[in-house]
Amino acid sequence: MPFLESFRAVRWLRTFNLVLQAILFLTLFAGLNYVARNHPWRFDLTRSHRYSLSAESLSYLKNLSRTVHIYATVSDDADIPVEVRGLIDEFVHAAESNPRARITKEYINVYQNRRRAEDLSLEQPKVLLLVCGEHRSAVPVAELYRMKNSRGEISPEAFQGEEVLMSRILEVASDEQPQIYFLVGHGELQPDDTNPARGLSALRDELKVRNFDVEFLDLSIARHVPDKAALLVVVAPQTAFSRAEEEMLRQYLSVNAGRLLLLLSPGQSTARLGLDDLLLDWGVIVYDDLVCEPDPRYRTDDGDLIINGLLPHPITQTLITYGLNLRFGYTRTVMPDPTRSPANGLTVTTIAATSPSAWGDVGYRIGLPAKYSNPGNTHPVPGMKPPNRLGVVVASERVGPHGNLDFSVRGGRIVVFGSGDFIANQRIGNGGNEALFLGAVNWAVERARQLTVPARPIQRFQLSLSAADLNRLNYTLWFALPGCAAVLGLLVYWTRRK
Repeated sequence: MPFLESFRAVRWLRTFNLVLQAILFLTLFAGLNYVARNHPWRFDLTRSHRYSLSAESLSYLKNLSRTVHIYATVSDDADIPVEVRGLIDEFVHAAESNPRARITKEYINVYQNRRRAEDLSLEQPKVLLLVCGEHRSAVPVAELYRMKNSRGEISPEAFQGEEVLMSRILEVASDEQPQIYFLVGHGELQPDDTNPARGLSALRDELKVRNFDVEFLDLSIARHVPDKAALLVVVAPQTAFSRAEEEMLRQYLSVNAGRLLLLLSPGQSTARLGLDDLLLDWGVIVYDDLVCEPDPRYRTDDGDLIINGLLPHPITQTLITYGLNLRFGYTRTVMPDPTRSPANGLTVTTIAATSPSAWGDVGYRIGLPAKYSNPGNTHPVPGMKPPNRLGVVVASERVGPHGNLDFSVRGGRIVVFGSGDFIANQRIGNGGNEALFLGAVNWAVERARQLTVPARPIQRFQLSLSAADLNRLNYTLWFALPGCAAVLGLLVYWTRRK
C-alpha cells in the first residue's frame, strides 16, 4: 500500500492540519490585536454621546502645552460615578495624540492609601485634584452635576462635567493664576490672620486650592489697581477711603470692567467710609442700621442670624439646590437703589434676605439691646415672598453697548454684603457661608463662562419586575435553558445515529 494512502500518513496529515489551523488562528488574533492597539477606532453609540468630548474640548487638549495630573479620591463607601470615570478616560485618551502634554489619572483610596493622600493634601473622598507644576485645583464630584431639589429630595438633573473639568484643566495648565487682591490699609480683615473671629486664613486656603493667587493691595501706596487684578475684595473696613482711593476703585470698575466684593459690617456708615458715590454708581444702598431678629427660629444659640431667604442667581444656585442657610453675625441692610435710572445698563438684584420678622434698628449700639422703637427701612425685596424682608446681599452688573457696535458687552460686577465677618475663620466652616462667597468669586471672575459646552442629560434605566415576573424568570433559568440544551443534544445524537 502506498505511503500516502496508509493510516499513518492520514494521521500525519490530520496533525499538520490541526497545527496549521492553530497557527492561523493565533496569527489572526495577533493581527487583530496589533490593528486594535495601533489603529484603534472608537464609536460612541449612546443617544446623548455621553462618552464623546466636544470639538472645543478636543481642540484645547490638542494644543495643551503642559501635562496635567488628575487624582480622584475614593473610599470603600464612596466611589467615583461611572459618568465621571468615563469622562476622565476620555480626557486621557484625547490627550494621547498631543506630543507636548498628557493627561494622567490616578485613583487614591483616602483610607487605604493614607500616606499618598496626605502627600497631596487630600482628605475627603469623591474629589478630583488637578495638578500641573505648582498649580492645583480641587473639584468636588458634586460640582460636575447640575442638581435639582424636588420636594426636598436632591438629585442630579444634568451632567456638566466636561465644561467644569476642561475649565479647570485650562486654569492649572496656564502660566498665570487669577489674581485676587484683598485691600489693606483701612482695618480690613486679613487672609494671613489665623484669629477665629477676624482672621481669613481658612478662606485663603480654600481660594488657593481653587487655583487663585491671593495678594494684598494698599491703594494709598500702589496708587493704582494692577492690570492683572481679576478681583478686589474689601472685608469690613473700619477707616475711611480717601477721595483718590475711591476714584481708583471707580475707574477700575467702570473703565477696566473690574470686579469687586464689598463686605461692610455695621458700625460705619458708607458716607463716613467714603464709599457712598461708588455704591450709588452701581445702584446699591447700604443702610446704617443693625438687623434684629426677634424670631428664635432664625437665630443660632450664640445669636447669629440664620438667613434662608434666597433668590435664584448664579451665586446662590448651590445654596438653593442643597437647601443651605447662611449664618451671619452683625448685619446691616443692603438694597437696590429704587431711584436708579433704567438707562444706565445696571442689573441690580437682591440675592439674600432676612426672614419676614426681621427689622433694622437705625439707633443701634453694638453690644447693647436693640429697641424696636427705631425700625429701619423695610423696602420689599422684588420677587421674594413674603415681600416684607430686609436684603443683606446685593449683586450689581453693568451691561452696555461697546463703541459703535450693535450688541452689548458685560462691564464690571460688584457684590455687596451686609456682613463682614461671615467669612471669618469661625464662620466659614458653615457650608452656606463658604458656598455663598465662593459662588460670588466665581460669578465675579466669570469662571463658569470659559467654555460653551452644553450639559448632558442624566439617563437612568430601571427594570421593574413583579413577583410573578421574577418567578417566571426563575423557572426559565432553571428549566427552559437546560431543556433547550437537552433537546439540542438529543437531536445531535439522533442525527449521528441515522
